[in-house]
Amino acid sequence: MKVDLPANRALQQRYEALVSLGEITEDPIQLDIVRRLDDLNTELSQLRLASKKSSLGWLFGRNRKPETSIRGLYVWGGVGRGKTMLMDLFMEVAVVRRKRRVHFHEFMAETHERIFAYRQALKRGEVKGDDPIPPVAEKIAEETRLLCFDEFSVTDIADAMILGRLFTQLFALGVVVVATSNVDPQDLYRDGLNRQLFLPFIKLLSQNVDVVMLDSPTDYRLEKLGGADVYVSPLGSEAAERIEGLWKKLTHGVTPHSTQLENKGRVIPVRMVASGAARFTFDELCMQPLGAADYLRIAHGFGTVFLENVPVMSKARRNEAKRFINLIDTLYDNGVRLVISADAEPDKLYQAVDGTEAFEFDRTTSRLIEMRSEAYLAGENTRARA
Repeated sequence: MKVDLPANRALQQRYEALVSLGEITEDPIQLDIVRRLDDLNTELSQLRLASKKSSLGWLFGRNRKPETSIRGLYVWGGVGRGKTMLMDLFMEVAVVRRKRRVHFHEFMAETHERIFAYRQALKRGEVKGDDPIPPVAEKIAEETRLLCFDEFSVTDIADAMILGRLFTQLFALGVVVVATSNVDPQDLYRDGLNRQLFLPFIKLLSQNVDVVMLDSPTDYRLEKLGGADVYVSPLGSEAAERIEGLWKKLTHGVTPHSTQLENKGRVIPVRMVASGAARFTFDELCMQPLGAADYLRIAHGFGTVFLENVPVMSKARRNEAKRFINLIDTLYDNGVRLVISADAEPDKLYQAVDGTEAFEFDRTTSRLIEMRSEAYLAGENTRARA
């Protein structure tokens, strides 16, 4: 049952309830961020009430600069420290109706598409003005008052070159930003081409968000998975129950949501996401026309992947086997934690003695065994994500 809580205490009460239930361990550093997010939620609530008092505020609000500027929050730190869980809880209680949560790379891909669409419209004479950034920013601001980013990072020069101008407009239009990242803002785009042109964006960001480091010494994802067998076999009701238990344990009981990942014009549906983990079935990832680039997009989006109902494969299912091989390679190379339910142990999953897939599956078997080890779960894989 959903209970309406006071805006200024909603997140803390939700956090404390999870602590009481034993879903999470109280962490003073996390609790400080919880209080900061509650303060932000209170400011947003007060601003929303103030705008309602003006009978014409809703009509003219989008065409004028906001009277009150609200600072957002940028939370950074290592993997498994609870950043995504806190974002989950914040999104549950945030009072703003026009709120959106999106992976930062998804947002930038959409922005480039909007810019391209504007330029095409300009060629057709449907719009005026050579600079697409202001109208694109205005459209984003009309759609979203609170913009929450997962995995804020900048690696692409095309993104770096427009971020300053784009966010200057967004902040001026009253968009409030909350972001999680593995990177200190001062280190964004650190070794990027023409980084000096990017530095004004870092200054702009620091002027509009409070930066907080979540430097808890505990990797909670490892704590939740440590000692648990993350390779569940064989399939059946018991396996399903064990997977469900691991999911609830890892995601702290946070309500999951669905999302979509975009990759080069294609959409990858993700039916369950919570606390930085995503849940898929074998059919969803290996029986669809997905390739290595799609799996890389998933690996960049989530620190933990649940893969359910992997069947025993033979030469008759070589296409699915090839995709499975590519998927495991990509997750392994990016240090993604894997929780899997399969109908056989790794060395019995592919039953063929010849052919390319049989040869390649030997490597997959080895990686599946390593990915269930304490060392891999602790991030000791040299290719693991930062």
